[in-house]
Amino acid sequence: MSASFSYDVFLSFRGSDTRYGFTGNLYKALCDKGIHAFIDDEELQRGDEIGEALIEAIKQSRMAIVVFSKNYASSSFCLDELVKIIDCVKEKGRLILPIFYDVCPSHVRGQSGSYAEALAMHQERFKSSNQSLIDNMGRLQKWKMALNQAANVSGKHYKLGNEYEHEFIGKIVKEVCNKINRRPLHVADYPVGMECRVQKVKSLLQFGSDTGVHIVGIHGIGGMGKTTLARAVYNSIADQFEGLCFLDGVRENAVKQGLVHLQEMLLSEIVGEKDIRIGSVSKGISIIKHRLHRKKVLLILDDVDKLEQVRATAGERNWFGSGSRVIITTRDKHLLQGVDGKYEVEDLNEEEALELLSWNAFKDHRVDPCYKDISNQAVAYASGLPLALEVIGSLLFGKGTREWESALDQFKKIPNRRIQEILKVSYNALEENQQRIFLDIACCLKGYELEEVEDILGVHYGVCMKYDIGVLVDKSLIKIKNGCVTLHELIEVMGKEIDRQESPKELGKHRRLWFHKDIIQVLAENTGTSEIEIICLDFPLYEEDEEVFVEWDGEAFKKMENLKTLIIRNSHFSKGPAYLPNSLRVLEWWTYPLQDLPTDFHPSKLAICKLPRSCFTSLELATISKKFMNLTVLNFDGTECLTKIPDISSLQNLEKLTFECCENLVAIHGSVGFLDKLKILSAFGCSKLTSFPPIKLISLERLDISSCSSLESFPEILGKMENITQLELKYTPLKEFPFSFRNLARLQDLVLVDCGNVQLPSSIVMLPELAEIFALGCKGWLLPKQDENDEEKLSSVSSNVKCLCLSGCNLSDEYFPMVLAWFGNVKELELSSNSFTFLPECIKQCRSLKLLNLDNCEHLREIRGTPPNLEYFSAGNCKSMSFCCSAMLLDQELHVAGNTMFCLPGSRIPEWLEQQSIGPSLSFWFREKFPVMDLCFVIGPMGKDSILFRPIMTINGNTMEIQSLTDKRFCFDFPALDYHILIIGTKYMKFGDNLDKPLSKNEWNHVVVSIALDFEPTPKEIIVKQTALHVIKPESSMDDIQFTDPCKQPSFKEKQRLVDTVDCHRQFMQHQTTLVSLEPHVRQGRNSLSLIPPQECKNNLNWDSFSTGTSSIASVQAAEKIGYFGFTATTTHGFIGFTATKGQRIAFIALFSIIGVDGLMAEEMHHNFPRIDRLQEQHLPSTIKQNFEGCNGINEAKVNEVIRCNNNYGNDNERNPLVEQLLLRKEDDIHSKRYQHVWKMASDPMELEYLVHIQKINLSQR
Repeated sequence: MSASFSYDVFLSFRGSDTRYGFTGNLYKALCDKGIHAFIDDEELQRGDEIGEALIEAIKQSRMAIVVFSKNYASSSFCLDELVKIIDCVKEKGRLILPIFYDVCPSHVRGQSGSYAEALAMHQERFKSSNQSLIDNMGRLQKWKMALNQAANVSGKHYKLGNEYEHEFIGKIVKEVCNKINRRPLHVADYPVGMECRVQKVKSLLQFGSDTGVHIVGIHGIGGMGKTTLARAVYNSIADQFEGLCFLDGVRENAVKQGLVHLQEMLLSEIVGEKDIRIGSVSKGISIIKHRLHRKKVLLILDDVDKLEQVRATAGERNWFGSGSRVIITTRDKHLLQGVDGKYEVEDLNEEEALELLSWNAFKDHRVDPCYKDISNQAVAYASGLPLALEVIGSLLFGKGTREWESALDQFKKIPNRRIQEILKVSYNALEENQQRIFLDIACCLKGYELEEVEDILGVHYGVCMKYDIGVLVDKSLIKIKNGCVTLHELIEVMGKEIDRQESPKELGKHRRLWFHKDIIQVLAENTGTSEIEIICLDFPLYEEDEEVFVEWDGEAFKKMENLKTLIIRNSHFSKGPAYLPNSLRVLEWWTYPLQDLPTDFHPSKLAICKLPRSCFTSLELATISKKFMNLTVLNFDGTECLTKIPDISSLQNLEKLTFECCENLVAIHGSVGFLDKLKILSAFGCSKLTSFPPIKLISLERLDISSCSSLESFPEILGKMENITQLELKYTPLKEFPFSFRNLARLQDLVLVDCGNVQLPSSIVMLPELAEIFALGCKGWLLPKQDENDEEKLSSVSSNVKCLCLSGCNLSDEYFPMVLAWFGNVKELELSSNSFTFLPECIKQCRSLKLLNLDNCEHLREIRGTPPNLEYFSAGNCKSMSFCCSAMLLDQELHVAGNTMFCLPGSRIPEWLEQQSIGPSLSFWFREKFPVMDLCFVIGPMGKDSILFRPIMTINGNTMEIQSLTDKRFCFDFPALDYHILIIGTKYMKFGDNLDKPLSKNEWNHVVVSIALDFEPTPKEIIVKQTALHVIKPESSMDDIQFTDPCKQPSFKEKQRLVDTVDCHRQFMQHQTTLVSLEPHVRQGRNSLSLIPPQECKNNLNWDSFSTGTSSIASVQAAEKIGYFGFTATTTHGFIGFTATKGQRIAFIALFSIIGVDGLMAEEMHHNFPRIDRLQEQHLPSTIKQNFEGCNGINEAKVNEVIRCNNNYGNDNERNPLVEQLLLRKEDDIHSKRYQHVWKMASDPMELEYLVHIQKINLSQR
């Protein structure tokens, strides 16, 4: 037993049921095994409450065994004991093992059967008790929650007659031994940022299902904390398994002692036997499978670097029992093929990194203020790598700021050896070619597009380099992000240091030159040698974007006989090169300083030639095409002297040809259209180009002739071009397409932006793979031109286009029948900013349509039907839309699945969204799974062009990132000049964060729903007027959802206020049709109620100026409890409100002294209900009207008025003590304070009954 606990086990049981039987035998069995168990004697269970000695015993026990027997719940003593045990489980992490002794676990969990009878008996007993009803009701609620939570923990069920009791007890003792003998692994001295990462791994382990064996991989670069994370996960979940094994350092142990030793260690730890001897790997596999296949185990294989290590220890899932979990940590993601989930360990964020550095450098979680700047520099250098932060922090512990600065400067020049050695393990495991490729990327190609990197490295190493790049990705040495190759900063430093070590003193003997100062030195001093293979001179642009000037004699390349790649960007040279090596395979030189290349330059292997922004003319380009016949990439972008693309028919290996932004280019030679290997052709931005030659490019994949403002016709297609998938035609005023357009048989994306009076051919409908037409701002859009030969075919063909955008195309009402007939399979239809007035009924036939955008269609009045599977609909600023259309689009049937996102003008939330709240947020509580629901917000007006927004779910205080399930962002693509209704189903959303992280297991979870916008509202802008939600009942049980806190009982004062309301309701039901004068009721006291029938409400109050919503005031909450819906608006001395039943609408005005209610201030009420000013005050009785005065603050005169009113309400001029508090604060600018008041509901109808009774007694005593 650990010294920190007095007992190993605390036994909770019903003495009369099991003391002298099952529990007594269990106690003896535990003691026989040396387990120190606490069992109370009968004297301790006398009385109704547990004593301090018993509470202390619970706190000082490592785990509790709760024996649920038939009469357990009949003892209030046992139930109070259980509450304390659950408190220790939640607050102190104690273990609990429930035993269901001849009772059904569901009876305990749901309080049914004998447990329901016992709790009902306690409830009846409380009715006749002299003790506080409120306290007893709170106690009863805690019992219910504790029973539910305990029964939800995995336990053991014993049914009389099914097995021997001593065998059942033996199983319990064995499990207890396993649990209390386990010691947590050491995670880290300072485990920063560990909790959220542990939760992410646990979510991958799928603990919701005990069936099957789940395997999860944790991967990342060395020093990232994979082992640390695995240990933390182990400690978090170990108690759920029968057997445990953490195999540390698999890579190192396999090398030193072999795979058989790993198998022996595994078996020894799980079965608890020492000196296990196996003999061979194959025999070990057989023994592992035989001994563990029925055992629920947790196995962690740490630092695996070869597949054979996994095969020897966890080769098949059937080696382990159901519910087992295997975690593999590795630097090589490739080894995780076939696992159920992969987690790449994330860098520490800036805050976490600073904290870890602080712990190591200052032994405190906070940074010493004197070291703030230098600490930030250290964090930036470490780039989120925990190993680097620990090493740097430890080395600099106790050092001054100057020593910190010196050390960091040194680290930047020569990396720390310990960090370098750990990071270099992955590099050492690479093949030679892979090492060279890694160094090429780390030194020269970081940040380049993957396609460009593959082009360059393919010239050096052949096509096999694609496999090698994949290996580097798997080993976490490089990453591909947004199509670009990148790597961790310290991995980059490691690679550059490895290259530097090849020749630490002579720059000219490095294989790779990348540092601009080193390159300038080598070029200026002519110190290059044949060792140099790559030069990448990519000068950083300085503050004023000035390019660097290089002074040299042009002879530096003569000694570089093996130079293969020369890349020069953002620089100017004093003169051009007199010589270029014939060994070059890649030549990229921006703003090349001469009009031609050296005459003796004949590179037979030159494959990539990029000379953008050069001075070359058509003549020089023709010369190049004849000399460099092996070119695969030719780039002359931005070459102003180029007026014509000459004959390049000799370049039959050319795959990429670009001459973008050649502003003086007017013609292209016909040979360009017959290059069989050409894959990419771009003439973007050639504004003077008037014609394009016919093309028959059988390998072409991408064609871009955007921004060719003088080009009016698309080139003829002379034959089938089955590889082209993408066609960019932005800002090119093409008037028509040739009928040969049909030859683009595999075209997938057609992009047209501001193309004027464009007319597509009718054959476009028959392109089988065309999935997207994006035609934005083509204001002269015409109906497709029909080919006579296609007429018969078109009558029976519907396009396969899935996404059709015709926004801003000036479409009229006549266009839609044709569009919907031809594009009937469309899934996304963008029609914003058009001039049509209605959508035809035939849109119902678009059964695949899921997204329809009609934003800014200001003339749209009518929508004659909705597609049956519509999920996303937006009609922002469709100000002419009829009320009937809005009602149709807000109909509940469209949103019943909880998977829609609709936005349209309006300010009134539909009635089917039952839970409504004025303002930007709404709260609810749930347990078990997150409910399926529709959220609704009334938003606006906002004077912004485009508003990004996102729903926010704050669960138990943790703000969750919400993302759209589709590519469609949460966004208003229009200026919201009026109110709009936004409905979002939770099925349309996904949680970007791990949802398991904030959840309380088996407990209620508090959720606050709100919405975030991308700008701060100005005081004049009203952003979120109302919030509402509707729970999708078939998919979410209302038993697991509450809209008042189910775990917290109201205070006595709050409950009395609730009783006031219930009592008033009873008066109301008795005098439903009575009109009572207002003034006498004010004089009678603050518990009175003035009743006004509906017709009087119409005459006196403009109720429609308010928006219906669920009030936070207790009286209206009580009305909701008994079947009403309502709202209130607070005034200086009370509140105004109404309730409505299904059969009739009834309004009431209840006046309370504002001080007597809760000391709420008028200005605060004005803040919470900003639409008070919309009341037609001239129609109000004078007493009420006066109460609205001063809503902008409370001054001394107002305080005195409140005091006078308060004294009039009380008996014998009693002064409310809250008045005194207000007087004491009146000098403190109290009008600016905000008070948040949470009004709670009684949780039981019986409680309401008794509270009414108590209140009547209190009133009679007064």
